[in-house]
Amino acid sequence: MELFGSSGIRGVALRYLTPELVLDIAKAAGTTWGADRVAVARDTRTTGELFANAAASGLAAVGCDVDRLGVAPTPAVGHYCESTGVPCVLVTASHNPPEFNGIKLVGDDGVELSVDVLERIERRVLDDDYDHTDWRGAGTTTRVEGVVDDYADQLIDAVDRDGIADAGLTVAVDPGHGAASVSSPRIYRELGCEVLTVNATPDGHFPGRESEPVPENLTALSRLVATSDADVGIAHDGDADRAVFVDETGSVVDGDTSFAALADDALKPGDAVVSAVNVSQRLVDVCADNDADLELTPIGATNIITRTRELYAEDVHVPIAGEGNGGVFFPPYRLSRDGAYIGAKFLELLAAADEPVSEVVAPYTDYHFVRINAEYDDADEREEMLSAARAYVETSAATPNTTDGYRLDYGDAWVLVRPSGTEPKIRIYAESADADRAERLAEEMRQAVESGR
Repeated sequence: MELFGSSGIRGVALRYLTPELVLDIAKAAGTTWGADRVAVARDTRTTGELFANAAASGLAAVGCDVDRLGVAPTPAVGHYCESTGVPCVLVTASHNPPEFNGIKLVGDDGVELSVDVLERIERRVLDDDYDHTDWRGAGTTTRVEGVVDDYADQLIDAVDRDGIADAGLTVAVDPGHGAASVSSPRIYRELGCEVLTVNATPDGHFPGRESEPVPENLTALSRLVATSDADVGIAHDGDADRAVFVDETGSVVDGDTSFAALADDALKPGDAVVSAVNVSQRLVDVCADNDADLELTPIGATNIITRTRELYAEDVHVPIAGEGNGGVFFPPYRLSRDGAYIGAKFLELLAAADEPVSEVVAPYTDYHFVRINAEYDDADEREEMLSAARAYVETSAATPNTTDGYRLDYGDAWVLVRPSGTEPKIRIYAESADADRAERLAEEMRQAVESGR
């Protein structure tokens, strides 16, 4: 696909992502859906309202009435779509920096669109093919209240509220000034936790930290947990579809580690897990221990959703899916990532174990994971760097997995190189039980990639 990447469309606002492009995407989506009503929502970014207005105009131009949801976490949008049967154009750039914005398209079942539907919408944009209405059929706009409250209520009902409350947990929450600022602190309080917060005021400039919940951006949360005797810290990205945890000492729990712990709790023999090609050996081990299958896809939520749907159509049970970046799906709940729900499931795990976070995740910490990026300036440089990566891979004794980029498995370690679907970067991942080996594999691949500049 030319427009849609691994998780929607993203780019620098008013440079790549323009009101004109958002207008066209909304018209194409409205035409493809053929729906009488379509919702529009956004995260807290400063350009969010501008692009939400453009999306609403595009939808109205093809005859759709528009439900304006305002600022809402992506999972709250999913609940609204599922409960009302109304699809949504969601303005968000998820974990990207504040100068970015983007578009996600959510179906009337509350799930991001599959690849085939996105391809149809993209083709309409590229062909300038829209079902415009005239002045008599133009859509009207309605502002919808209570979307976040309704979402919070159903989430609380979907988890073991009593078990969490009985554990008497203190939870430190860092929404990163994003959409979770209006939801997660309330959710965890109503689950019976004492809640502390940092970076919890909605602000699209993200003044307290960058939006991506990676260790270097979570120093304030780590400090809060360590100095307050909190049991756990929970951090979200800009649209609140991810959750990353901090243990009781203030150390950030690797996302692959928490994913493995949650999967070990969820899996039974005969189940399947869907994850991406950068899957950690931690999850491979958990699947083997539980006699469960592991299905690998290209990186990105859209690909994981598509494969999970295919497995459900084959009557294969998929209790958990996702990636090691904090983006975990619990398909029996909803086939979408929900940061607050991921956090609540982790609280269930803590409550049942009656142990601190560090001990709960200890069985899944045997591997060292490295991720580094090589940036490029334009499409030509990108292709030169990927060609250099291909040449390096061809000299390896390992057979590459080409599901998404090139993954080399060495038995005791692996390395993966692939282009990002959302940023001008080549991603390099490596993992090994030996930290030095993981670092060396990643650095050797980086040098090979950057030799192509």
